Amino acid sequence: MNAYNQLKQYQAVNRETGIIDADPHKLIQLLIDGALERLLTAKGHIERQEIEEKNRFINKAIEIIGGLRSFLNKEQGGEVAENLFSLYEYMEFRLFEANASNSPELVEEVITLLREVKTGWDGIREQVAQPTAVG
Repeated sequence: MNAYNQLKQYQAVNRETGIIDADPHKLIQLLIDGALERLLTAKGHIERQEIEEKNRFINKAIEIIGGLRSFLNKEQGGEVAENLFSLYEYMEFRLFEANASNSPELVEEVITLLREVKTGWDGIREQVAQPTAVG
């Protein structure tokens, strides 16, 4: 087995372990990071006119964003969950448009929106991670 294959196996195990050990908040962080990574890669493929690869990475990002949308609990999350649901739908729609038109600008729009969600999500990490006091 060559060094490249060993590295790939190590990365796969590391990702799987990170997911297994992740709490729900961390899992959402990992999904957002994964979507951003795929969108940045897709944007590069658009700029290099690598259409097949662009299509693959945009579709993966759409799947992840759809997963994020499906995890929302509108009953518990109320208005915030409703707004995120609509935002995720909008992102998916824009990515379908970006894919059809090979638009790096539309991909960048979604990257910007997703980074805003990530900033907010990362900002509540300490609140979520702190154990609640029993009184």
